[in-house]
Amino acid sequence: MARTPRITNQQILEAARQVFLQQGFGASTLEIAQQAGISEASIFKRFSTKEELFFAAMGIPEKPLWVNELEFLCGKGDLKENLIKVCLEIMEFYRQVLPRIMMLRSRGNTMPELGGKQLRPMLDVKVLTAFLEREINQGRLHPCDPQTVAQILVGTLMNYVFLEQMSSQVSMPTAELAIGTYLNSGDPTTEVSVFILSVVDIVWQGIAPSQD
Repeated sequence: MARTPRITNQQILEAARQVFLQQGFGASTLEIAQQAGISEASIFKRFSTKEELFFAAMGIPEKPLWVNELEFLCGKGDLKENLIKVCLEIMEFYRQVLPRIMMLRSRGNTMPELGGKQLRPMLDVKVLTAFLEREINQGRLHPCDPQTVAQILVGTLMNYVFLEQMSSQVSMPTAELAIGTYLNSGDPTTEVSVFILSVVDIVWQGIAPSQD
């Protein structure tokens, strides 16, 4: 019969979070193991890499949910509605992770690199660019520079969240805002709905397929 682990994954993650916040990604797994009161080998029985441990401890997913959803949205449904949905999810993702990233950066701590030495925002731009390229190839978007469009969307959403965090503004979780609010309401009632509609409408004017 397998022995019940003496320490839970959550306890390991709590110890890792403390060490990473103090030292950044450069902290050694040996120090984390000592903080948790276990062997270093025990960590790697639960987490395959140091990167996996870091992202789990900091609550920053290596592959956000919105990235997974893009794979199912391509070529399906109303594209403008899909873009609104993706923008909502990107904004909510950065609302969750940006404060943690800012905390690490404010302490001068390092972050691991992803996707062939690409930082998170640039990797997100790359993923969204690939999605837009596929939509262009299917004739659902007017030919354009998909990377520029992706940079506009990701950069604008990140900037909104950054200003929101800096102003200590209370934000409404985007999960509570139905897409119908954006598409069907002639008088959006929330600041974020006005913002999302404006951003997508401006971008859409340049990339919407012709009606011919």
